Amino acid sequence: MNTILRSGSARAEISSLGAELVSFTKNDTGTEYIWSGDAAYWTGRSPVLFPIIGAVRNGEIKVDGQTYKLANHGFARRSEFTVAEADESRAVFLLTSSGHTLSSYPFQFNLYITYTLNESTLKLEYRVENTDGQNIFFQLGTHPAFNCPLDENGSFSDYVLEFSENETLDREFLNSAGLRISGRSEAVLSGERILPLTHEMFKDDALVFQNVASRTITLKSKLTEKSVAVSFEGFPDLGIWQKPNAPFLCIEPWQGFADSDRFQGELPEKEGIVSLAPGDNFTSSLTIKID
Repeated sequence: MNTILRSGSARAEISSLGAELVSFTKNDTGTEYIWSGDAAYWTGRSPVLFPIIGAVRNGEIKVDGQTYKLANHGFARRSEFTVAEADESRAVFLLTSSGHTLSSYPFQFNLYITYTLNESTLKLEYRVENTDGQNIFFQLGTHPAFNCPLDENGSFSDYVLEFSENETLDREFLNSAGLRISGRSEAVLSGERILPLTHEMFKDDALVFQNVASRTITLKSKLTEKSVAVSFEGFPDLGIWQKPNAPFLCIEPWQGFADSDRFQGELPEKEGIVSLAPGDNFTSSLTIKID
């Protein structure tokens, strides 16, 4: 089931499957900003990553000596959410732990995602509630895919990412299993704000960055006035990705990242993991502004 939000000339559509944003348009221009999910490239559009981001070693996590199979990016993106509240411009989606989730992730939780549309700005607020009697451990990430180019003017390589702060960033690399390669990195930005885009930069999979200073990243081109600004709070890490030569770009603020190829510990020992006490809440947000 899809929920449609409207405000001014903007329209957003969210699927209850994964609480995934599947469309964000401006009616006055007819521009669609979210990737279509064309299976020729990638069927995703804006999946929610929970309770892990990326790959875990051997496709499994360990908790208290027990092993649990857990697919890349976790189960939220393939789970049916309940629409807890909805009106013309706001909707709240809820995923609650169940027998199904407990079979791969042995913690009880509520995951709330609130979408609020205000003209051309869509805010996504994430809240993880610990309903367990013990600390729970998780990662949470976003994965919105934006059409690039945004219109008929220019090509992918005419676009740049503009960071709100000067950044000195080294990318980490992923192996064929999606694990971070220990000891391998490459400087991408050195005290700069502009990252020019090319298809070639994604030949080794995603660009993975830890501890990004910027709180806004804008996808833009000199050949069009259309742009997408992605702002975020509570997400210190970042992935940037596309399928080879695809006409889209994912800008992915994260809390956490994939396992390293040397990691052999339990879930609470993972880098970038959140530890949440019983009854406590973890919050973060993502804001998408389209022009």
